[in-house]
Amino acid sequence: MIETDYTVLIVDDVPKNLQIVGNILKDQSIHSYVALSGEQALKVLKNTVIDLVLLDISMPDMDGYEVCRRIKQDLKLEHIPIIFLTARSQTEDVVKGFECGGVDFVTKPFNSSELLQRIKTHLKLKHYEDELASKNNELQELNATKDKFFSIIAHDLRNPFNTLLSVSELLLDKNMHIDEKKQQEFIQMLYDNAKCTFTLIENLLLWSRSQRNQVEFHPEVVYARELLKECMMLVQYTAANAKQIKLVLDDIDDSLQVVADYDMVSIIVRNLLSNAVKFTHSKGVVHIGCQVSEQEKVLFYVKDEGIGMNPSQIEKLFKIEDAYSRLGTHEEKGTGLGLILCKEFIEKNNGKIWVESAENQGSTFYFSLEMGFGEDDFLHNKTDNLNHFNG
Repeated sequence: MIETDYTVLIVDDVPKNLQIVGNILKDQSIHSYVALSGEQALKVLKNTVIDLVLLDISMPDMDGYEVCRRIKQDLKLEHIPIIFLTARSQTEDVVKGFECGGVDFVTKPFNSSELLQRIKTHLKLKHYEDELASKNNELQELNATKDKFFSIIAHDLRNPFNTLLSVSELLLDKNMHIDEKKQQEFIQMLYDNAKCTFTLIENLLLWSRSQRNQVEFHPEVVYARELLKECMMLVQYTAANAKQIKLVLDDIDDSLQVVADYDMVSIIVRNLLSNAVKFTHSKGVVHIGCQVSEQEKVLFYVKDEGIGMNPSQIEKLFKIEDAYSRLGTHEEKGTGLGLILCKEFIEKNNGKIWVESAENQGSTFYFSLEMGFGEDDFLHNKTDNLNHFNG
């Protein structure tokens, strides 16, 4: 028996051969699919997760060699091991099979025990390769996380502190004669930099805790409208005061509920709202709301009328190795860390996040959460919990 569940695709134009091999695999609890031609095999591979292919060579229309070549030319399929199972036994046949990408060659008539052993061997090898690839991906993500962490400390934290120190020195210099209007500009500059730095440190610490799995997860039934209304109020003052931007809460059924961690979703919404304000021009409008999708999920959205993004920029948004960031419409700075946090927290809540955008046409960020069907007693509406989490 094989410790991990695997699926094998058997490709042969003779139905009896498919049945014989299928029964051998079934006796070992190995799942299998069958295909009577190369075209059928390629369709199965496109739509099904297959771990190993048993491939006949002599088939009409498309022989096994051509099927093998096409599989190995597809980046999504090239990792699948292919064992040729054929009546051909000449040396040139074997060599050609290996040249086009096969990993093994079994001739008909075959010994059932030998065939099974070869299948198990290659499935185990694939299992180890999959594990190695997974560990390698984890290592790359950890390195990207470490690099991003040090990059933020070295650049994104250093720059605002330089501004804070420089402006503070000017205000403290008794030999400098600064009029009241200029003083107000400097004070505003100090405030903006201090606020930006605080937000950055807050996100950085939260992100660091998340990477170490130290952020507790407490899913519960939450009223969607109340949550969005509270988040909007927390961002509204800054939006109106700094850029005269209007935040609009679209119509939402008061009874609509989701199952999620209240604090995490609050952080997600506030990040998305802050980003929308950042990239919207003065006196613009940002809409926020949610609705029930066809999949009985609750679909949240934050829609702005800002500068938008092109496909290349969108592709980098949620990747820690890219950590894409750019200046807002008032030269506001950022690190891209907020969206990374959003993605991690949404996935912890069994949801997804994506964006629709076009340059100079604004952006709409969407995320989905599970619909709730709880009673009023489960309503979570405690601002002190939110403050405790942020502290």
